[in-house]
Amino acid sequence: MADTYDLIVLGSGPGGYVAAIRAAQLGLKVAIVERELLGGICLNWGCIPTKALLRTSEIYHYMTHAEAYGLSVEKPGFDIAKVVKRSRGVAAQLNAGVKTLMKKNKITVVEGTGTITGKGRLSVEKDGKKTDLAAKDILIATGARARDLPFAKADGERIWTYRHAMTPKEVPTKLLVIGSGAIGVEFASFYSDMGVDVTIVEMLPRILPVEDEEVSAFMEKALTKQGMKIFTGAGVELLKTGAKGVTAQIKGKDGKVETTEFSHVIVAVGIVPNTENIGLEALGVKTTKGHIDTDPMGRTSVPGLWAIGDVTAPPWLAHKASHEGVIAAEAIAGQHPHAMDKRNIPGCTYSRPQVASVGLTEQKAKEAGYEVKVGKFPFIGNGKAIALGEAEGFIKTVFDAKTGELLGAHMVGAEVTELIEGYTVAKQLETTEAELIETVFPHPTLSEMMHESVLSAYGRALHF
Repeated sequence: MADTYDLIVLGSGPGGYVAAIRAAQLGLKVAIVERELLGGICLNWGCIPTKALLRTSEIYHYMTHAEAYGLSVEKPGFDIAKVVKRSRGVAAQLNAGVKTLMKKNKITVVEGTGTITGKGRLSVEKDGKKTDLAAKDILIATGARARDLPFAKADGERIWTYRHAMTPKEVPTKLLVIGSGAIGVEFASFYSDMGVDVTIVEMLPRILPVEDEEVSAFMEKALTKQGMKIFTGAGVELLKTGAKGVTAQIKGKDGKVETTEFSHVIVAVGIVPNTENIGLEALGVKTTKGHIDTDPMGRTSVPGLWAIGDVTAPPWLAHKASHEGVIAAEAIAGQHPHAMDKRNIPGCTYSRPQVASVGLTEQKAKEAGYEVKVGKFPFIGNGKAIALGEAEGFIKTVFDAKTGELLGAHMVGAEVTELIEGYTVAKQLETTEAELIETVFPHPTLSEMMHESVLSAYGRALHF
């Protein structure tokens, strides 16, 4: 006899566990199935522990540049085992927090590998034992995993994915990072600040290719100034591992192939959705390039089956998955949630300097037919940034010249991942330049640059 619920959630990442909590808040009897650790990849192997590592490298950077602040630090150093231990401790603390949330909301946690066996039915296997579950609705939140290079799969020794890069047995001496999206740039930044010789190879014409072109250009200059080598419009054609390192053949934009030796390689070339072996094929669930097709509420092509997060369409971000989880849970419970506007989903890269954005880039806005007004304000014009010793960067805003609608905002510099939510709220509220111009920003803060960027778009900047 199967254990019966109103909703079964398959996967407990930031989409799955949030969906389970919201469904429980709405009075549904909920079970959540997880084969590894509650909190999923983001909490245990992604967003959170990487930020712990990046905090360490940030502090180490300040230690090695203490003289600029009138301080002295003799022979700064680090113990990589302790660095990793702190990161893992942060992840463990939050994993325990998710367990508490499940208990608080009376959500049944079923450990094991889940497979959908039919409409409203799911089987969970662990240690050779099977548990059958049944529910009116099943929500798939199985996430994704790192994509391997077809000619050189990650071995955990010399060729790493993000999971290996988070728990290194040794610090690389010379590191190759393949791919310059958020994950690639964050790890490049971490290891560079820890003293590693870093090279980034990006197939597309610029690094951080989803960001505004000016932000990408600024980042390439900033990272190069820090000592990184960056090759854009380039590709890695061969990786050959040996006892002491990896031989890489890199084809540049000029077509020339160079052979270079590295101690380690991080592969950050995208993700693969976890849709295999969970029963989707038998049900005839529609997918696109492996990702499950859904409507704005999270419904799949099969009634009673829902999907959210990285297993569905982009952007593949934890906060997008969480919000989708809330929408799906409310729809399942008979509520009438608003569909998410993906133009209002912020993106953040926690490198040094940080990058954050929301909405359309200047180029995308023009391609969409908008006549735009663009404002920029540099960190060097902000008192708080100068006082912090963080005077590199800028904030850029893009408006519809006809209506004053805020179309997009793009930032690079210290703490911009915290600032971006101001523009995200503004976009969600359909704010125009008039409201932003009339808003009082506190002084001295970095947020004043947001105001100045808006003023700049309309020829009214006060401090630059």
